[in-house]
This record gives sequence, C-alpha cells and structure tokens, in this order.
Amino acid sequence: MTTTQEAGAAQALTPDDLDRYAEEYYLNGEVADVDIEEMGQERSLGRTLEALRGARRVLEMGFGTGLVTGELLSRGVDIEVVEGSPRLAEEARARHGAQGLVVHTAMFEDFTPDEPYDAILALHIAEHVSDPVAMFRQIHGWLRPGGALVVVVPNAESLHRRLAVRMGLQPALDTLSARDGLVGHLRVYDFERLGADLAEAGFTVTERFGYQLKTVPNSMMLDWPAELVAALIDISPEIPPEMLANIGVRAIAGDPR
Repeated sequence: MTTTQEAGAAQALTPDDLDRYAEEYYLNGEVADVDIEEMGQERSLGRTLEALRGARRVLEMGFGTGLVTGELLSRGVDIEVVEGSPRLAEEARARHGAQGLVVHTAMFEDFTPDEPYDAILALHIAEHVSDPVAMFRQIHGWLRPGGALVVVVPNAESLHRRLAVRMGLQPALDTLSARDGLVGHLRVYDFERLGADLAEAGFTVTERFGYQLKTVPNSMMLDWPAELVAALIDISPEIPPEMLANIGVRAIAGDPR
C-alpha cells in the first residue's frame, strides 16, 4: 500500500538532500532524541551480528551517526560503507580512516562493487528511498549467490503507533509524523509489505526479528530515566516483534534450499 504522503514525497534524493539531512539530524548535536535511537541500535547490535553469521566481507549501506560502523569495526567485522552524502562520507573517513575503513561515496543507484559481498546491512534505509524494490534488486546483484541481506525498518504496527491510532492522534498506522519528515522517511513498514518487496526483488526471508518497545513517541521519552529506556529495549526478545518499534529480517539472495 502506498500512502498519500508517500506518493507525494517519493522522489529521487540527491547528494545535496542527503547532506541536508546529515546536517539537520545525524551531525546535529542539538537533536534531542538521537540518544534514544542510538541506545536502541547499540543494545540490539548482538542481533545484527548474529544475522551476519560471520560473513567475511560486509557492506553497510549508509553511515548515519556512525554508531553501527564503529561498533562493527571494534568487533573485527570486515566492513565497507557506501554513503550518498558527501558530508557523511567525509565524516566516516575522518573517524575510521586510520582503522582502514573503505568508504564509497556514491548514491546507491550509482554504486557497483568491485566484487560481491557475503552480507549487506540495510539498516533504516528502505524507508528513505523512492523505489525500495528497485534498490533491493540492485542489492541482489551486489551479493554472492546465497549471500545475506539484513534489513531493519520502522514498524508501522508498533505498539506506540497502535496507541496513537486508538487515541485519535493519527488516522492510520502508517501515517508519517513530523519526525519522519525530519529524518527523510517516505514510508513505514510491516512484515508483510517488507517481505513482499524483498520477494519481488528475488530474496527469500529466512528470519524475522525486532527491537525496542515503545508506548509513546521519542519526544515524550526525553526525560525518562536511561534505565527505563534500556529496559524497554532489552525486553524486546520477550515481545512479539510485530509490537516493537523497529522490525528486521534476514533474507537470502535466491532460494536458500
């Protein structure tokens, strides 16, 4: 399903657009909820590493705040980054060039690797691009046969969105918020839609997971104790992933059989 907001907003991004998002959010120390988002990613990183299954050569799509890149490098993962924002690519090299991080400055649709990857991380990428199926098809060509794609996206069916609809604060589960606009989201996903997009691009989903339980938006959590936010993340394995703020899948290029 394509929302009205998505149809109006889904136009190709440019490097200038990505630089603007970088300055407004990823590199902006005054954005209040970055710590909440980063805590979610950091405390759930073990699940991401598990999905990589010890892959030898890994590509991360997008640098973002750099948290995932830094953590993976510190754990010995042989990772490269492709980043469409020249500003963020420069930041990635400045932080991790001494560690030998390879950074490709390219829009995803213009990128062609020298050799296939064993695994690719598309963490919070599909909600930003104008044609996610086309992007997944392109990624399929970047992977060796049987290679793994790990995708994480915001969950349309999360508990805090369900409560917002129940309270009349938003008309539908997939309604985009002001924060979605700030960070460049064009859509949110449920497992059915994500699986359908991946299947259309030639992938087979083999695992589903999620992280971070939310009852309210980030803006209402800013003064919550860090211990409470951490507990809401750490309880994730005990909660059906359909209820969590972020959902993810591990998908194989082709049929895993």
